[in-house]
Amino acid sequence: MKRTKIKDLIATAPEEQTVVVMGWVRTFRNNQFISINDGSTIQNIQAVVELDQLEEGLLKRVTTGACISVTGKLIASPAKGQQVEIKVEQLEILGDSDPEKFPLQPKKHSLEFLREIAHLRPRTNTFGAVMRVRHAMAFAVHQFFNEKGFVYVHTPIITGSDAEGAGAMFRVTTLDAENPPRDEEGKVDHSQDFFEKETNLTVSGQLEGETYALALGDIYTFGPTFRAENSNTTRHLAEFWMIEPEMAFYDNNDNMDLAQEMLQYLMKYALEHCKEDLAFLDKRASDEEMTKPQAQRSELGLLDRIKFIIENDFQRLSYTEAIDILKNSNPNKKKKFKYIIEEWGTDLQSEHERFLVEKHFKKPVILYNYPKEIKAFYMRQNEDGKTVGAMDVLFPGIGEIIGGSQREERYDKLLTRIKEMGLPEDELKWYIELRKFGSAPHSGFGLGFERLILFVTGMTNIRDVIPFPRFPGHAEY
Repeated sequence: MKRTKIKDLIATAPEEQTVVVMGWVRTFRNNQFISINDGSTIQNIQAVVELDQLEEGLLKRVTTGACISVTGKLIASPAKGQQVEIKVEQLEILGDSDPEKFPLQPKKHSLEFLREIAHLRPRTNTFGAVMRVRHAMAFAVHQFFNEKGFVYVHTPIITGSDAEGAGAMFRVTTLDAENPPRDEEGKVDHSQDFFEKETNLTVSGQLEGETYALALGDIYTFGPTFRAENSNTTRHLAEFWMIEPEMAFYDNNDNMDLAQEMLQYLMKYALEHCKEDLAFLDKRASDEEMTKPQAQRSELGLLDRIKFIIENDFQRLSYTEAIDILKNSNPNKKKKFKYIIEEWGTDLQSEHERFLVEKHFKKPVILYNYPKEIKAFYMRQNEDGKTVGAMDVLFPGIGEIIGGSQREERYDKLLTRIKEMGLPEDELKWYIELRKFGSAPHSGFGLGFERLILFVTGMTNIRDVIPFPRFPGHAEY
């Protein structure tokens, strides 16, 4: 017989039919009750062994963490909290687990400890739930764009350009690290490298995405990106995934419309398709909130925060309007902000963004028209000469979740801005050239996938929403 997933078994009417289930032992009580999970659902199924039915040597191998196969009758369960259970007829050990050494005993473990055993943490309820939600959100992203007629484009992971102009990139090379070839000036001679030039891991697929938007209309990328920033925070990773749509003939208002539509679509999908996992994560987040001082607790539970996004139109206001609100706010006047807002032109921090969303407007916020000096070179310059057509979407509990802009489609304006910022024209020649041959207004944005998963799952550290986190000093597995 083929095995049946636990997710399907618990939704099956018990008629004493013979079933096969395979999974990992969570607990084994009284030498009789085995709790099994196979990863298909957060729920376990109970397998009941009759006393003296199986030999003692076999039962001793039924330990927490062991992998087993059970064949038996699916019957109605008399126990609370479960509809069905399996009356064991046959039991086979597929993989033993030494109970003295298995680190995931049935007790509460800290997230810090679980990060140290990232190869085993998916077997916990929390990480099983997070990863199933992550899968659902990835599928929903592709479904959303497919329904809207977007083309999925795979942009390169190895690139010769720095989309952000930030310089914090991981280098890709095959040169001898101990003794690289050097030119006449004593500099490393990259002409002898694999690509015959300096190359890096990508920080964004945006620039390459624009080339396809200016041919296919509406495209999106969804892939890994890399930042070599020495950021040891709960919101930064060195390797993460980005969703980046680029749309020809979109102005920044169209861009904002799409961002709101996509986020609300994803929130609805999560509520409809991840009910059990979100219910578990909602309780987990609530329990975690109770350990915080009253003043630091969120006003909304996890499920309420998700509904908050679905049920509210996003408030749109300019950066200039936001600065006025923040300057005159009580936290700013009473110097309760860590970063005091004193003048126009300052870069907003998460605390400012969250104040606008959670305290002032009490709805998601989209800020637009930022000062050009704090934004990237490719953003379209506004007629005032001071601002660019940027837009950021702000969420409760997180702050910025999306950053985007209308792109500069005018050749002269783009070239001037690149020169002002001292960026290498030769490396960006192909990008600039797009503005010479059939340029068109176009826009796009980037959504950090892990930031999205943080929001949907209620987790508080970005290292806990990606299977194998990469951050300064850590590249295990």
